[in-house]
Amino acid sequence: MTWFESPAETEKRLAEAGYLADTATATTTYLAAALGKPLLVEGPAGVGKTELAKAVSRATGAELVRLQCYEGLDEARALYEWNYKKQLLRIQASQGQAWDETHDQIFTEEFLLTRPLLTAIRNEHPTVLLVDEVDKTDVEVEGLLLEVLSDFQVSIPELGTVGAVRRPLVVLTSNATRELSEALKRRCLFLHVDHPDKERERAIVVSQVPEVEEALAGQVVDAVAALRQLELRKSPSIAETVDWARTLVALQVGTLDDDVVARTLGVVLKHASDHDRALAALAGERRRR
Repeated sequence: MTWFESPAETEKRLAEAGYLADTATATTTYLAAALGKPLLVEGPAGVGKTELAKAVSRATGAELVRLQCYEGLDEARALYEWNYKKQLLRIQASQGQAWDETHDQIFTEEFLLTRPLLTAIRNEHPTVLLVDEVDKTDVEVEGLLLEVLSDFQVSIPELGTVGAVRRPLVVLTSNATRELSEALKRRCLFLHVDHPDKERERAIVVSQVPEVEEALAGQVVDAVAALRQLELRKSPSIAETVDWARTLVALQVGTLDDDVVARTLGVVLKHASDHDRALAALAGERRRR
């Protein structure tokens, strides 16, 4: 399967799928697909890293398989495990059989529970494998990822080696809460995604909320940009910028004044300690204009 024809075509198809990619993002995505290399996308939370993988899936019609990473994730949750309850029932029903015969019966495909990594490898159809927030996993999981990403095959002791029927396009995302191993990075193409500039974010808002007026979209983007300059516990993401625009449209608001900000700031800021600082800063910003 040819995922994309060129960087320009990649940018166009991603836009049609609802993702406005800049040139660097479109080029790196195209190269990851063309070279068959995993794509490691790093950046702060809420800048569209996960959405990029979803957009590639929508743009190409490929199935999206997602492994959500978290502390304590192990091989059984990432790769596969055996259906122990079903195996126990088969053992109980096989009383009197030799163990070797029973063993061969219970360690078969019928009793195998595939998890995201193995599901993506064995899928016969085009697949986008999203390994989301890989920096939240333990270092041991990186070893498992290295095995999968190196040869796109997995060793299952009871069944042997399972190779990829069709190589998935792999997208790994990281919020950079910890440094990933050099071995993992070496196998990937790297893309850093940050908050977009005002012009691009305004275009994103208008594309996602077509009902919003251009002027109001600009006010929302300006306000969010000002918030990101503050020392907040959690800066607003692009998704929260879009949500704010949707909120104002739902309220039939035409101007983002102090009263509207005070009533709707909870859409973009989720910590009480951030609200007073933000209200004062936004009021000052509007007075300077």
